[in-house]
Amino acid sequence: MKNTAVVALSLSLALCAFCLGFDSHAKAQTAAAEPSRKPVVVELFTSEGCSTCPPADALLQKLQEQQPIAGADVIALEEHVDYWNSLGWTDPYSSAEYTQRQAAYAIALKNQEYTPQMVVDGRAQFIGSSERDAAMEIGKAARSVQTDVTIASSKTDPKGSQEFSVAVGKLVANTPGDVAEVWLAVTEDGLESSVNRGENSGQRLHHAATLRSLRKIGVADPNKTPSSFTGDPRLKLDSHWNAEKLRVVVFVQEKKSRVILGAASAKISH
Repeated sequence: MKNTAVVALSLSLALCAFCLGFDSHAKAQTAAAEPSRKPVVVELFTSEGCSTCPPADALLQKLQEQQPIAGADVIALEEHVDYWNSLGWTDPYSSAEYTQRQAAYAIALKNQEYTPQMVVDGRAQFIGSSERDAAMEIGKAARSVQTDVTIASSKTDPKGSQEFSVAVGKLVANTPGDVAEVWLAVTEDGLESSVNRGENSGQRLHHAATLRSLRKIGVADPNKTPSSFTGDPRLKLDSHWNAEKLRVVVFVQEKKSRVILGAASAKISH
């Protein structure tokens, strides 16, 4: 009986070891087989003067920090509009430029401007605090074909400026006759405000990926291969920005349709 028990125990241990080994191997295979994440640009039009915006701000931060959507590398842009500024609180991060950008989306997507509004890859828009819609649209965007975009940066020079090398691959899924513009954006994490007037009076608001700068650096040529655009834009860093919290984003966007064809992001080098 004792020998039988020893044999049974040995067989049991061997089987467990086999199962554990198989499980580890299976997990390794699954991880190796997981496709690389595709960049998806998620824009949030928001305002510190809007009482329904803080939950949307929190969702954007979650999407950026946790990256919860399978297959998607969320590139967040939090854009503060200025049309709330006359209602009691002037948003320190707001800009008429971002209001105009939202207006262009309203024309392309056939909707009215509102906050909080989330726009995914320039293709879909919805209420910015809707986690369900965000998951659905980001997942859909991650499954679409994309144009390759790469960014390489040099170290910041003593004068506070930095040069980037940008390359855009052959345009993919672009609309014939539309213009594929190449944009460079700078975002800053960790910004916050103590609001003492307006709808959010008494609250301390926290932000992620707040848009600090946005400019067009060129146009991609659909007839050029393997690169439809290359450039070396130089960026002057504002002394009020926290260099440790900055990211640079480059994306290719059609001028008429507003569809974003591809994007990339990188931390600012020091």
